Amino acid sequence: MFELSFWFALGFAVIHFFSGKLIHVREVPRSRFLSVAGGIAVAYVFLHLLPELNEYQRELDGEIRNNVFASLENHILIISMLGLAVFYGLERFATANKRKQKPYVFWIHIGSFTLYTFSIGYVLAESEFQSNGTMFLYFLALGIHFVTVDQGLRQHHQQLYDRQGRIFLALAVLIGWAVGTFAEVNDLGLSIVVAFLAGGVILNVMKEELPAERESSFGAFLIGLLSYALLLLVI
Repeated sequence: MFELSFWFALGFAVIHFFSGKLIHVREVPRSRFLSVAGGIAVAYVFLHLLPELNEYQRELDGEIRNNVFASLENHILIISMLGLAVFYGLERFATANKRKQKPYVFWIHIGSFTLYTFSIGYVLAESEFQSNGTMFLYFLALGIHFVTVDQGLRQHHQQLYDRQGRIFLALAVLIGWAVGTFAEVNDLGLSIVVAFLAGGVILNVMKEELPAERESSFGAFLIGLLSYALLLLVI
């Protein structure tokens, strides 16, 4: 699967680099494509990513059996919750300072999403996918999700994102893939990355779909959710 994962990582990078030109998306009323993308991402999180966290929880229990944190339960869910909280805090920070146009606001915001896309590339390389089909579903869900993420970042930072931000994200996913492919990282490290990523994905999907002012299309959202759920059941 090495070669296939490389092409998918390259595909992620291309989506980041050209997302502004790949498809025309509007914010209000929300593009149906973005609502479909939100549905796909939600289906991926609840039908694939969260069940996978149960496996990582069992591995984590074995790693920290004699650790100071051994008395805690649901360590993986705690990490996911922290991931959601961190990305929510960064989003609120960027929104509150949007009009100030301070350079540090852009770098803090884009830095967090650089880590986000790095993690997605890392998981692509490091995870043991059951088949090429399941790896494709990972690429499909998060590739479409990237279009939504890029749209939100472009709305926040406009030309600055097009000049610099998209390049950082494109490089980050490739570097993440390279680290996952060539570096030795134990299962504990992978489980922490996946759990933190799950919280970030949940937050980023919900913040794009739930606000009433987005005028999202529930029908398009439902089509994306059910179509991807069916694919997960078939493959």
